[in-house]
Amino acid sequence: MKRRQFFKTAGGTTLLASTGLMNRTSTFPALLMDFYALGGEANLSKVEALYYKKHPDREIECTLCPRLCKLGDKERGYCGVRENIGGTYYTLVYGKACSIAADPIEKKPLFHYLPKSSALSIATAGCNVNCKFCQNWEISQARPEQVQNYDFPPRAVVETAQKYRCPVIAYTYTEPVIFFEYMYDTSLEARKKGIRNVVITGGHINPEPMEDLTKVVDAVKVDLKAFSQDFYTKYVKGELQPVLEAIKIVHKSSAWLELVYLVIPTLNDSSDEIRKMCQWIMKEIGPDVPLHFSRFVPMYLVKNLPPTPVSTLEKVHKIALDEGIHYVYIGNVPGHSAENTYCPKCKEIVIERKGYSIGKIALKGGRCKYCNNPIPGIWI
Repeated sequence: MKRRQFFKTAGGTTLLASTGLMNRTSTFPALLMDFYALGGEANLSKVEALYYKKHPDREIECTLCPRLCKLGDKERGYCGVRENIGGTYYTLVYGKACSIAADPIEKKPLFHYLPKSSALSIATAGCNVNCKFCQNWEISQARPEQVQNYDFPPRAVVETAQKYRCPVIAYTYTEPVIFFEYMYDTSLEARKKGIRNVVITGGHINPEPMEDLTKVVDAVKVDLKAFSQDFYTKYVKGELQPVLEAIKIVHKSSAWLELVYLVIPTLNDSSDEIRKMCQWIMKEIGPDVPLHFSRFVPMYLVKNLPPTPVSTLEKVHKIALDEGIHYVYIGNVPGHSAENTYCPKCKEIVIERKGYSIGKIALKGGRCKYCNNPIPGIWI
């Protein structure tokens, strides 16, 4: 039996520890108390899903993501959180969070979006791909009844963000595409209160829902897993082209966009692949979208490879700069100089970082304070 179909958990405490929730809320102890107060038995929602077609004999076709799951009565989609019940498609995780934390926005990572701000971060179980290197596989590859869920409807999410003075709500940890309705409605509620919304996604989504989502959220960080379909087939169980289309849709919208590329030794770190990706970025979305190269550490089903050598990260970082991308970062190497934001004109540091800590911010009205060059981003 595959891990996606069967997941065994020892209960909420184990889940919290394994997802790092204890650490993520360590600076917000009252939030942790609220988190426990929210919950109860693992339970499911029954809210009609968006983006599906009805067919004869109570069959449906999901149109949310490129899988286009065709399902009979009582069947669930690949994500495990959307079910055909009597010919109507339902989301089972609406308002059912399995992970809640307050994170620095830099952890997402979003480097050109409200530096130093805190993001109330939420996730439900499930995912529409199966990355063999997933760091949150305990919840992303589980079905919702196999983890501990907590009643956390949109209004409660917004009230919690207000209570703990989080100016941002982040949809993250698993794949927010699969809890689209929950994310969408929470974003609408948040906007009423002046709270912003950011999406941390793999971008495996169809164009129509992606376009609709960009109308209600403020920033999207897309994890570009590789720049080859072969990698997506073998290690993601997904497709590259829809992700590239999603990136272009976000770029054309009013939402801020950043990209992350996890550099995995021998699998997606060739100079040729990186150069082709950077050339695509330059052609399709331009030089000013931040690009983060993150260090891989052995995880989940890919434990036979070492952590990415820093020298490899520095190599791909140089390729991106040489191809003309202005804002290129190295992630998961705290203290590296490539964590900083540099003005592409005068080369001075305009945002200084060490891990998730921010040092000086040398910006004035969104411009470099040394040479007055505009630095793209959302700064206030």
